[in-house]
Amino acid sequence: GPMSPTPSSLLDGPIEVVHAGIDAVAEAPRAAGAPVTVVDFRPPAGGDTRRMALLSELLSGPAAREIDAANARALARLLASRPHLVAIGVARDVVPGMADDLFLHAGPPVTWERMCGPMRGAVIGGLLYEGRAKDADEAERLAASGVVRFDPCHHHDAVGPMAGLVTPSMPVFVIEDRGGERPGTRTFCTLNEGLGKVLRYGAFSEEVVARLVFMRDELGPVLAEALALRGPIDLKHLMAQALQMGDEGHNRNRAGTSLLFRELAPAVVRATADRERAARVLDFVNGNDHFFLNLSMPMGKCLLKAAEGEPLSSLVSVMARNGTDFGIQLASMPGRWFTGPALNVRGLYFPGRTEADANPDIGDSAITETAGFGGFAMAAAPAIVQFVGGSAEDALAATRAMRRITLGPNPGFAIPSLGFSGSPTGIDLRLALERNLLPQINTGIAHREPGVGQVGAGLVTPPWEAFHAALEAFAEHVRASRA
Repeated sequence: GPMSPTPSSLLDGPIEVVHAGIDAVAEAPRAAGAPVTVVDFRPPAGGDTRRMALLSELLSGPAAREIDAANARALARLLASRPHLVAIGVARDVVPGMADDLFLHAGPPVTWERMCGPMRGAVIGGLLYEGRAKDADEAERLAASGVVRFDPCHHHDAVGPMAGLVTPSMPVFVIEDRGGERPGTRTFCTLNEGLGKVLRYGAFSEEVVARLVFMRDELGPVLAEALALRGPIDLKHLMAQALQMGDEGHNRNRAGTSLLFRELAPAVVRATADRERAARVLDFVNGNDHFFLNLSMPMGKCLLKAAEGEPLSSLVSVMARNGTDFGIQLASMPGRWFTGPALNVRGLYFPGRTEADANPDIGDSAITETAGFGGFAMAAAPAIVQFVGGSAEDALAATRAMRRITLGPNPGFAIPSLGFSGSPTGIDLRLALERNLLPQINTGIAHREPGVGQVGAGLVTPPWEAFHAALEAFAEHVRASRA
């Protein structure tokens, strides 16, 4: 009609440019003084034509509706799961497949030869703690000789922070699903040692081993008796409260630890005849703001196990790092790893430490982000930026961004600062690739040499290689399943 502009009339009067694409193209109008609004646009799958074709098959082809339905079922099962802390046992007695010659570690499988410094440090400490070696040199020789086998925690329904080392005599939390479609599912995690110079960050000095012995001989047994008296603790309920009190369940656990302390303290006092012993245990928990991390992690593992085994689901069910490799798994192919190199963490360092000291990304604690909290719920925990870097606005932006690659909100994990919307939950492999947006993880940073410990904390993502490998395999899996 008469109102529609002709190409030449578009050039009458001042020009405003909205630009998406190659940055250099925007320079000319900018140089001419025109206001330029740059849209952050990148083609799907980084512009790789083969991956774009696979994505289009999985997002819009006949398979897409079936994948969407599978994802809806997987997410519903995750949301219906009710993880409870039911017991504290000894790893060799309760962890499936645990044996006296087996050490479990974080991340995908890795041999002693390929282990990073902090992982090796943790293994050395584990051999000292178990009484298998009298000093670090002997421990290193034993580890290299194959006297113990190594296996990922994830292969045994367990998770471990940082190096993630689980040795046979360590006390472990036992988590059980008390709801959903698969009640009785169990997951496991060791008890948290605290921050700094600790085994999970690769330290193995006498004080580190002495603390582990205290945890085995006092902390574990006292808390086990208290929990037996108190009865199971609903971790999802506790986590929901912690999110409203400024935690996110990965690197800020002050509220979760405080709530757990309130649940357990009366039972500790009642179940322990020796008052000093009770006080030592309560002092230890009280002095360790990260104590709840080792419950939020197996809670996340329990939620995700509920989602596993949905044949056509593109939901990411595991993200885990061993300090050398970063591995992911999909709910449709449980147990199958897709890996890439563990990346360096961008963060804040302790005084006197720099990036030169840092080991690449390590630990199973990214199970928190995989389950829809941790870095995905940073909007609930603006104070975390004092530990990992950035601003309070960045924490809000991180949670908003993760909505773009997830299947839906978790109404049980409401975030006050975002109008009590649920935390973004269930990473969809397809959406991460389509939107060129990797999951945001916040994490501790270990020194790259064995025997030192923690040097800082920060933010990191998985490597694209793991997601690209998973895309290829998933597309093949979908074709085979539908054939």
